[in-house]
Amino acid sequence: MTTAAPVLLVSDHVAGCVHVLTVPDGTVTGRLTGRHLSEHAGFLALPGGRVACVDDRRGELLVLDPFGEELVERAVPVAVPAEHLACDPAGRRLAVTTGLGKNAEPWSDLLTVVDLATDETARVRTRVGEPGVTVLGGGDPLVVLRHREPGALAAHRFADLLAAPPGCPVVTPHELLPLPDDGHGDAHAPGSGHLFVATGEGVHRARRKDDTLLAEAVIPWAAPARGWYLRLDTRRAALWSTLRGGAPDPLRWPEWTNQAWRHDLETGRTSLTELGPGLVFRLALARSRTAFTRIHPDGDELLLLGDDGIVRRSPLPAMDGAPRRGGTPWEGVQRRAVAASPGSDWVAVTRGGHGEVHIVDARTGHEAARPRLSTPLHHGGHMALRSRADGAEGDLVGR
Repeated sequence: MTTAAPVLLVSDHVAGCVHVLTVPDGTVTGRLTGRHLSEHAGFLALPGGRVACVDDRRGELLVLDPFGEELVERAVPVAVPAEHLACDPAGRRLAVTTGLGKNAEPWSDLLTVVDLATDETARVRTRVGEPGVTVLGGGDPLVVLRHREPGALAAHRFADLLAAPPGCPVVTPHELLPLPDDGHGDAHAPGSGHLFVATGEGVHRARRKDDTLLAEAVIPWAAPARGWYLRLDTRRAALWSTLRGGAPDPLRWPEWTNQAWRHDLETGRTSLTELGPGLVFRLALARSRTAFTRIHPDGDELLLLGDDGIVRRSPLPAMDGAPRRGGTPWEGVQRRAVAASPGSDWVAVTRGGHGEVHIVDARTGHEAARPRLSTPLHHGGHMALRSRADGAEGDLVGR
């Protein structure tokens, strides 16, 4: 499967299939069947164009190399259902937290840590919930869990977790920092050693000092809204989120307001860009644009935001089974996934339920290809777009 072109991994987590496509032509070059990847934990970029992900049915962490001779480079048993996935700056030491899965309440307190260099792995018990996770470098790595209700950042030494005895023992963090109870969204800037957590108050930040965490000033949202998703921009040292405002009632989702939020980590400046009403959530970072999708009963759009602050809007064909007025945007409906690589100007968007992927030139909004896959991509599926040396591995949290 060796190729120099950008590669798109498309996961149909309902059908249990991963499709491998070349970009921009959309040619399917490989398929991995019987693999139900965790859409919530997402894809984690690793050095050399590889990605890590979690098979929620088999209970395995997968390392995929779309540029190698074999797609599956490694499979390591981990606890599931996978909630979040992160690695240290070297891409060697990984942590996987567990969450709800198909359950109404959090029930699992298992955390798995993996050392890809030594093949060592361990499972421990932490705290029931839906914890986020970052793995800080700067010496022996620290695994930092972001807990909710009560909110806290809990720091564990990676070496201590890896040395835990069999039987999934309970572990106690050696450091705790308080957080608001509504944390949702994590990022880690390896250059400065900072970690970031999105809350209703703003973006909380902490810095590693030796084996401790030092809290720093909260970054305000600068708007009467909040972000539920946070990611690091590896291109220009910035944080991105989408601010959602309006009535919290999910039945009123067509009225939700959405703003692109960007905070420059070097200058401390924050910029806001209006995106329009409806459902906007995850974003993707191409070389020269930031991509969002907006779902709305009056029509869906791909939004491409440039450094000039201008949003280029491209209509997307309607989805059968899309969210409707009077219903929620989450339950039993089709959605869209979006993917990009900081090393290319291509963006991919799915059409949930139709098995289609739009491959678009982010500079112009022109659609180059629309491959139709052999599975329907229910719920929109999930994607990762990689070039072999695109620098995406600088974002150390699964997306």
